[in-house]
Amino acid sequence: MSSTVIPTFRYKNAKAAIDFLTQAFGFTAQAVHAEGETVVHAQLVHGTGMIMLGTDTEDEWGSNVTTPDEASRPAGAVYVIVPDVHAHAAAARVAGAEIIMEPEAQDYGGHNYAAKDPEGYIWSFGDYDPWADTA
Repeated sequence: MSSTVIPTFRYKNAKAAIDFLTQAFGFTAQAVHAEGETVVHAQLVHGTGMIMLGTDTEDEWGSNVTTPDEASRPAGAVYVIVPDVHAHAAAARVAGAEIIMEPEAQDYGGHNYAAKDPEGYIWSFGDYDPWADTA
């Protein structure tokens, strides 16, 4: 199965973001295309999901999106399904993630927690799988 919705991000330091996302949140770098210190395009996977990211530049795409430090607060978050929320949160904390919502049970089912990455993007991780409820 492939992902038909792929969130994209711009980071001031995309190389550091890739290192953080792989170490703290368990993503795997599938492809990284860089020119010097600029990441032109990167694809990171987690299970069957993917995100794409690059260095924040004033190119055609970059001039139309913003980063959390340029906004009053992030406009949204990405939810990632993980098998063990508490273990994932503990590993993310050790890797330097700022946990902004501790792991807790949700009214709609499952447990989740939220973390902020070093550039201010919000990530939510949980064991609730909305696809399982529709299968």
